[in-house]
Amino acid sequence: MIASPEEIAAGFAAAWNATDAGLLSELFTKDADFVNVVGLWWRTRSQIRENHAYGFRHMFPHTLMTLNEVTTRELGPDAAVVHAAWTLTGQITPSGETAGDRSGVLSFTLSRQADGHWLAVSAQNTDRVPGAQTYVAAGDTLTPENYKG
Repeated sequence: MIASPEEIAAGFAAAWNATDAGLLSELFTKDADFVNVVGLWWRTRSQIRENHAYGFRHMFPHTLMTLNEVTTRELGPDAAVVHAAWTLTGQITPSGETAGDRSGVLSFTLSRQADGHWLAVSAQNTDRVPGAQTYVAAGDTLTPENYKG
């Protein structure tokens, strides 16, 4: 049970590192939204669980997620936003080789439930691309770009 908004990011990282999609999904309301790093949009706790379970089996079976910075902004007595900067090691490629390290930011919108504990009603995971400010689209390809030079 998440007793404070600050605990949501730590709970997510702990569930991730345990490759436990069930535990991870219990951090969300039944009708929660989750947008992953490539923009896939899952709209229920069940979809969040199923898609993370797939990821843990095929992409992230031995990863380690480390939280580097976590901030909380309370929006009132029953709502909060949590941001968590993360790094990830140990992802595998489709051919089974170890991929490079990644970093990003998770954003959670939380709501205090009737029993007093907190759940995420929405989350978005965003990769950080070193040196890039945006993407430029060309056909089906997105290329990270920096306009400052």
